[in-house]
Formats: sequence, C-alpha cells, structure tokens
Amino acid sequence: MLDIHKIKGFLKKAFTPVTIMLIPHSKTRPVNFKVPFIGMFTTVVLCCFGIVYILSIAVDTFEYYRMKDKLNYYSQQFLELNKTMTALKKAENEFRRIFSLKSREKVLENLDTSDSGSIDMENLKQQIKKTVESVGEINDYLRIQRDLYVATPKGSPVNGRVSSHYGKREHPRNGEENFHSGIDISSSPGNPVKATADGIVSFSGWSGGSGNLVVLEHGHGFSTFYAHNRSIPVKVAKKVKRGDIIGYVGSTGYSTGPHVHYEIWKDGKPIDPVNYLKGGNDVP
Repeated sequence: MLDIHKIKGFLKKAFTPVTIMLIPHSKTRPVNFKVPFIGMFTTVVLCCFGIVYILSIAVDTFEYYRMKDKLNYYSQQFLELNKTMTALKKAENEFRRIFSLKSREKVLENLDTSDSGSIDMENLKQQIKKTVESVGEINDYLRIQRDLYVATPKGSPVNGRVSSHYGKREHPRNGEENFHSGIDISSSPGNPVKATADGIVSFSGWSGGSGNLVVLEHGHGFSTFYAHNRSIPVKVAKKVKRGDIIGYVGSTGYSTGPHVHYEIWKDGKPIDPVNYLKGGNDVP
C-alpha cells in the first residue's frame, strides 16, 4: 500500500515556493516573485525539450536542402547524359544507314545534299582572313597590288568542257533550283589544274563540300577558287604564275564526277568566269 505520509511529504516539497529575485543595475527596487518548485522544474524540462525539438528541426531542414541540391544536380546530369545518348544513337543509326549502302556512289547519293555546289564562302572567308593576317608574304603581296594585267584571270584552269554554268541552275544531285557562284569544268581525273593569273596561295586544303580546295589572291580585288581537286601540290603563301600547276582534277567533297569547280571573285563578290575563259578582255 502507498505510504500516505510519504506522498504528502513529496507534494509538500513539490509545491514549496521558490523565490526568484531580479535585481536591476539601476536604483529601482529589486523584483521578487515566488514560484512553486514543481512549476519551475516543469518549465526547465519543457525548455530543454523545446530546444532539442528546434535543433532537430533545423538539422532536418538543412539535410532536406542538401539532398534537394544533390537531386537537382543529378537530375541535370541525367538530362545531359540523356541528350548525349540520343545524339549518339541518331549518329549511329545514320552511320549504319550509310554503311549499309555498300557502294561509294550510293553513299554519295544519300549524303546531305543541301550544299548548292558553290564555295561555302562565309566559313572560308574566316579561314582566309586568319591566314592572311598570320602569313606576312600574303600581306606583302596584296599591299604591292600586282599589275592589273597579270592579276586578271585569263583562260581556263583545266582542259575540259563547261558542264554547269554560273547563275541559277537545277542542282545536279537534288534537283532543286539554286544559285551557282562559279562554273564546273568536266575533265579527266588527274589532269593538271593551272592558275589563271599570277597570285599567291591563301588557302590550300580540305573545305567540306568543296573537297580539296585551292584559293589564290591576285591583287586588284581578284581571287580565284579551284575545288574538288584529287590532290594539291601547293601550300599557303606559295607564289604562282599564270599556268603553274596548283592541283589535279578529282572528285572530292560534294561531287558527282571528276571536274573543277572554278570561281572568280572581284571585290568580295562572285562574277561569271565565262567572261574570262577566252582571254579576259571583258574586264569590268
């Protein structure tokens, strides 16, 4: 049985008042008030539980935002990986489709035919600009500005026949109408391609749809372009005379057969090369 006397003693102690005194630093009188011991004890315990609870909430909140940042990071990485995988699958399917064609002719027929057959001038201009700026010989040559006669293109760059003229035409591969900024001269593979005027090589190498391309600067605003070469024996900054061999007929790049795509530019704009094939007397 419970000891009534002990219970009464415990309750008496629990409700025994405890005096709390607040002594201000000023001259005002101290403040004191009495609180039962059990009330003060309960307040302290509740405060401790409150502090522990608030700390646990703060830790959970910090962990939540940390995990959220990680989730966002991994989600972004997954999206990037997914895009890469999609692009790789697309490229793989395209390669499988092309290589399943087996023959070179069918591969060429199924390549992207958005190219008009003309020189990709915007990309090429940037390359030539960098070359001209970096190769002193080209700068010097253009600064001297050679005599108009030797700088003016004259004659055909190769023995052959003109198979596609300057201006609007039906593209030989996709049948769409486009502007052809030069002429195509059909010729036998390996025939020499010759410079049509004195000049200096400003570009020599691969240029996308133009295949192996040679570009000459002649001064007085003239530039000439010779595309689809099988091979190129001249390098950038090489000075050439009219009639010097600068390439050999091929069918590199976007080409339906061995020929030279020949362009003449004057002051940054293409002009019809036919006017210069028979001697260049019709100089504008």
